[in-house]
Amino acid sequence: MPNTRATTTSTVKPADPSSTPPEQPFAGLHETHSGVVILLGDRVYKTKKPIRTEFLDFRTRAARVAVCEREVELNRRLAPDVYLGVAELGNPDGGVGEPMVVMRRMPEQARLSILARDRSTVCAAAVDSIARIVADFHRVAARGPEIDRAGTVDAVRRRWHDNLRETRKLDQRVIDAGRLDAITRAVDHYLDGRSALFGQRITDGCIVDGHADLLSDDIFCLDDGPRILDCLEFDDRLRYIDRIDDIACLAMDLEFQGRPDLAERLLLGYTDRAAETAPDSLVHHYIAYRAFMRAKVDCVRYLQGRAASADDALKHTALAEEHLEQARCRLAVVGGLPATGKSTLAARLAELVGAELISSDHLRRHLFADDRASTPAPDYRSGRYSADSTDLVYASMLERAHRFLAQGRSVVLDASWTHDDYRARAAETAAETCSDLVQLRCTAPAELTERRLLERAAARRDSDSEATPAVAVAMAHDADPWPEAALIDTSGPLDDSLAAATAEWSRQPH
Repeated sequence: MPNTRATTTSTVKPADPSSTPPEQPFAGLHETHSGVVILLGDRVYKTKKPIRTEFLDFRTRAARVAVCEREVELNRRLAPDVYLGVAELGNPDGGVGEPMVVMRRMPEQARLSILARDRSTVCAAAVDSIARIVADFHRVAARGPEIDRAGTVDAVRRRWHDNLRETRKLDQRVIDAGRLDAITRAVDHYLDGRSALFGQRITDGCIVDGHADLLSDDIFCLDDGPRILDCLEFDDRLRYIDRIDDIACLAMDLEFQGRPDLAERLLLGYTDRAAETAPDSLVHHYIAYRAFMRAKVDCVRYLQGRAASADDALKHTALAEEHLEQARCRLAVVGGLPATGKSTLAARLAELVGAELISSDHLRRHLFADDRASTPAPDYRSGRYSADSTDLVYASMLERAHRFLAQGRSVVLDASWTHDDYRARAAETAAETCSDLVQLRCTAPAELTERRLLERAAARRDSDSEATPAVAVAMAHDADPWPEAALIDTSGPLDDSLAAATAEWSRQPH
């Protein structure tokens, strides 16, 4: 046993015998990038390496004492019966000892990472419990102006750039410069258009003093519930984060362990418990951030001699790239002449990709309800279809789209889009919000569109669209060329046209 004595700054509390883990193998030793973990019997002793990196400085004993005490204090928020206190590893020469955190030892086979990889039946229930625990922890977590400052778009960008810069400076030869450049561009493109989203997160009280390092290796699934250990203790500022950033860390790690099903379950359970309304793009952005953070740590561990960390770094980097891709915000304009199936396609596309749907016909019906009641069959380009009325409809569509995109929500706009100036305004909206513009023009044979219009009129449905065969002919005559759009043939099964539209949605921007 190590020669230990309790410090005056933290008392080592006895373990609760009613919740003592099963008997453990007697001894073990693990090393992390910043510390050494000694396992003896039913105890764990954690010491800090006397090192300095870009993100921590443990070179002095005082710094190591302070960080050990802080580790116990912070981790007792989620696991008070595991963190017993701070003690000293005695010096055989009689000098000052080395500070170390003393913990109850958890059963190795109860690690969430092991259970996840083994596809244990315990996992689903454990993940549900973890989602509830973290949501409740965030509900009462510390908040305030200093913590909020860490949630601004500039602060998030700074953390990303710090990690990217630190990774570049490492002589790691694992993640090449081209990939780092592409990640930087993707990060900045998302953040440049999302100031309103990050501001709203602060207003809504979503920035908390969290855990900041939720990993499946540090969560143990016991019979009386999970124990969540090892929060980030060495820099308070790095623990001041969006609550979605916090839970995204564990979702990322479960996906890294090969369990995207558990990651999705965790996020659904958390958002339900926390009444969270963050857009999917923000969730993906933070999963990417967490994956890249781990890639950086992997590179450090690789330089410390752990050869397997090179593969881990590449896997984490690929995960970051995948989620940055999914975080992209898009503005899709789905157009075409009447009865080419654009509204049906737009609605299905929005549903499939999780985008907001805005329809010109629906909006016109709302804006000109009185005119519709008094003039049920307006002439082409008159009344609610006059040039001024149409300008108002498109301006309203794009204003709403701008708000959604700034909040991180992709948008599908359903309208005819037959004129260049309206499409130019859509492109401006996409550029202003750093969103990718997707242009789709639906087409179908004239005899098919005419039949659809006649069938619609015969059915006398109360449709948002009021187009007739004559209107369709006039619109075709007035339409500007639209060579930039991808043509979507809607004459066949809907699934075929939807697949073509989805492929365009997913295509990398030029």
